[in-house]
Amino acid sequence: MTDSLIARCETKGLRMTDQRRTIARVLEGSDDHPDVEELYNRATAIDPRISIATVYRTVKLFEEAGLLDKLEFGDGRARYEDSTREHHDHLIDMNSGEVIEFVDEEIEALQDRIATKLGYTLKGHRLELYGVPLTRKDK
Repeated sequence: MTDSLIARCETKGLRMTDQRRTIARVLEGSDDHPDVEELYNRATAIDPRISIATVYRTVKLFEEAGLLDKLEFGDGRARYEDSTREHHDHLIDMNSGEVIEFVDEEIEALQDRIATKLGYTLKGHRLELYGVPLTRKDK
């Protein structure tokens, strides 16, 4: 990812208000998968004039422009990440809600083989695994 989220918004012709710029910076600075409430909390720490409605509208605008990926992990909260991030998959801890990013070359190769076997060229995928931590006796 070479261009900032703000630069990519401008390239797409989106009007960038100060509040949108703040939200974009918060998204860029996130190393997790924030939902709108978390984005709102982080953005209002920078600019208290930002409303929750502005965050919702901005996230929707960025998503529709293809700049954000919306992730739904079954907890009723839509989360977001930059659409240009390197490919990765997710493991969701069902107890804590923690989202762990990972890349596994064996899984990637297996998915390609399955697509080929079924007569397809794989162009993309999303993999979400849901689990609970092993207990000592499970290990």
